[in-house]
Amino acid sequence: MANGRLIENQTFDKERAFYGETGLRLKNCAFDGPADGESALKECSDVQIENTFCNLRYPFWHNHGLTIIGSELTPLCRAALWYSDHVELSGSRLHGIKALRECTGVAIADCEIQSAEFGWSVQNLQMKRCSAESEYFLMRSENLSLSNVRFKGKYSFQYTKNVTVEDSVLDTKDAFWHAENVTVKNSVVKGEYLAWYSNGLTLIRCRIIGTQPFCYCKNLKLVDCEMIDADLCFDKSEVSATITTPVDSIKNPLSGTICVPSVGEIIMDDKKAGGKVLIQEPGGRTIEKKPCA
Repeated sequence: MANGRLIENQTFDKERAFYGETGLRLKNCAFDGPADGESALKECSDVQIENTFCNLRYPFWHNHGLTIIGSELTPLCRAALWYSDHVELSGSRLHGIKALRECTGVAIADCEIQSAEFGWSVQNLQMKRCSAESEYFLMRSENLSLSNVRFKGKYSFQYTKNVTVEDSVLDTKDAFWHAENVTVKNSVVKGEYLAWYSNGLTLIRCRIIGTQPFCYCKNLKLVDCEMIDADLCFDKSEVSATITTPVDSIKNPLSGTICVPSVGEIIMDDKKAGGKVLIQEPGGRTIEKKPCA
């Protein structure tokens, strides 16, 4: 990309300003102005954008080989990256709605994301050291790796597949609904109704906060996790769990074992509920805890 055509310190506002071009490097430029033109870099390849201000709609559609460094995509830069592949974003602000969709091979680092419908139907995404605010974050995306991400929003990771999350803080609700093959390590997951209908969710050394988590789950595993303010947990779920903190209440686990230091209430009012709750007593003795009559 260093050998591409260099354009510096210019502003562009016309429709499809660089349509179909190959080998561009734009530095200290702006896509802005009265002509209000859309799709500035549609169907381009081998493009690098550096320290550039993007304030117009749909700039990066059908791009092949796109690098964005230290740039700003404003709220008016709607639906910025669609149908593109081999994309790298670093040190940038992505503030437009629907900022990333239907893309493949995406690496995002040190970015600030504010985008209500961010990352839908994306394949092969890596995200590191980012902050993100979104409502439907990464919905229906697959092959995702996130580390050191701070997320705040609502319905995150719905219908995702093949996901790893490490060293992150997820302040969310309804996260991981219908998700498949997900591993979360050394992270905080805060929210209501976490991971209902998921299949193959594993949480390792995590802090889980909020009401009614992990209902209707298949192949659910918790390893040395904390659970705070968690009531009516594991309803209708297949679960194997070791929990290091007291749990407020456990309801109708379908199968498996849940090992806890103590539990406030066990509710077993479903005939199909065959899961066991084991209490780890001081000294290492484990006993099965039955619901109160």
